Amino acid sequence: MTIPRTLARAAELWPSASAVEDGAGRFTFAALAAEVERAARAMLAARVAHGDRVAVWAPNSWAWEVAALGAQCVGGVLVTLNTRFKAHEAAYVLGKSGAKLLFTVGEFLGVNYAESIATQPLPRLERVVALAGVARNAQPWSEFVAAGERVNAVDARARGAAVTSDDLSDILFTSGTTGFPKGVMTAHGQNLKVFDAWSRGVGIRTGDRYLIQNPYFHSFGYKAGWLTCLIRGATALPHAVFDVATVLARCANERVNVLPGPPTLYQSFLAFPDRAKFDLSGLRLAVTGAAAVPVELVHRMKRELGFQSVITAYGLTESCGTVSLCTPDDDAETIATTSGKALPDTEVKCVREDGVEAPRGEAGEIWVRGYNVMRGYYEDAAETAKTIDAEGWLHTGDVGVMDARGYLRITDRIKDMYITGGFNCYPAEIENLIYQHPGVAQVAVIGVPHERQGEIGMAFVVPAPGATIDPAALITWCKANMANYKVPGSVRVVSALPMNASGKVVKGELRKVATERS
Repeated sequence: MTIPRTLARAAELWPSASAVEDGAGRFTFAALAAEVERAARAMLAARVAHGDRVAVWAPNSWAWEVAALGAQCVGGVLVTLNTRFKAHEAAYVLGKSGAKLLFTVGEFLGVNYAESIATQPLPRLERVVALAGVARNAQPWSEFVAAGERVNAVDARARGAAVTSDDLSDILFTSGTTGFPKGVMTAHGQNLKVFDAWSRGVGIRTGDRYLIQNPYFHSFGYKAGWLTCLIRGATALPHAVFDVATVLARCANERVNVLPGPPTLYQSFLAFPDRAKFDLSGLRLAVTGAAAVPVELVHRMKRELGFQSVITAYGLTESCGTVSLCTPDDDAETIATTSGKALPDTEVKCVREDGVEAPRGEAGEIWVRGYNVMRGYYEDAAETAKTIDAEGWLHTGDVGVMDARGYLRITDRIKDMYITGGFNCYPAEIENLIYQHPGVAQVAVIGVPHERQGEIGMAFVVPAPGATIDPAALITWCKANMANYKVPGSVRVVSALPMNASGKVVKGELRKVATERS
């Protein structure tokens, strides 16, 4: 299967069923296929060739999905950009991927994305298209699509038919320990196989109404979101900005059945004082992960929010988003304390430092092998070789314990990554950004526990000679220079960082300091 064929299959199986509902943007599966064909013709008019990268930097919307599908249906490779990026962060991804087109928006949350990117040197970016809003340097979406009318629909269909399951469908950038984002390459066939198994395993049904508040730039919102809806015949309900009252109202008014998200989403529901005003009786399925899940939370989600099934799963971008998952039949303790079993027809093991598989019940680095493993990092053979060994095992950098049943429990992260409200934060990348501050000589960032966000960054900073660092002022500077989920929650000014004999920062010592002073 390919994504173009999956869309055609959905239009054939469920032509009159609702595919997407987003304000005035409402499409049946047949109408969605027709709208995507218009977008595909426009891609050809814009000279998008097979393998060209096409980027989307925008909040969740029906147009995001149509633009992405339009590119994929002519053999283009989708590149997604985090909506919290500042212009220079977005420019790095656009430049590294060599994106030819960028679909973005005018003003969103006080920032004009299209105009902000105009200040960046991007010689290979040929065109910026505004899916919504107005920008001086962006072509309106309606104008872009209209230009495709001169392209024969037969040519667009031929391009879609020429896409193979081994062709790249997307490049999703993930930050790494080097401090620079890396482009994870995955193909049509492997993504569809993964999310056919994922959606079948968690229990997505034809006709489900699926509120997708997880961002489309992430595999949770894109692949486990609208792509899954195409596979299963569910209705995608995009949601752009999370607000507890607004999401509760949509769940009630639009009879939402499926609502995945990080644990903080459900905790915010349970803590909302006016929750009883909303009819949540339609809720059936929750899929969560990305942080520890208290057993009591699972019980309360079923008892107080009405979910029939609560599922936990584990994955990473390099595994098409999925490594393991629980099932609706698992008990509350299993769901809360494990991340389930390996995806069908894949292998997972925990490996000790000496390269030998750890016995069941003992910790080791999680290795994954199978059809869900990425094709590699885009134009980065060295990093690919560090991550995928000669036998095809993906070394995740996460530490876990596998029990006698084959269920996986995540216990630590070798690479020092921490998770803030469901967003992966990589200290090396944040440190590289903070180093750009003229008053900073050295910096080390760690994740520390946080009641609401799960974890949050703490930066230890050594001032440059003659400089004085004000913690509040540095945090303000960070807010202006990086995506807000990367901004440390606190800054501690120190005279020196603890180093080992090799000159590397001993972050274990910093964690001790953070614990002692908390």
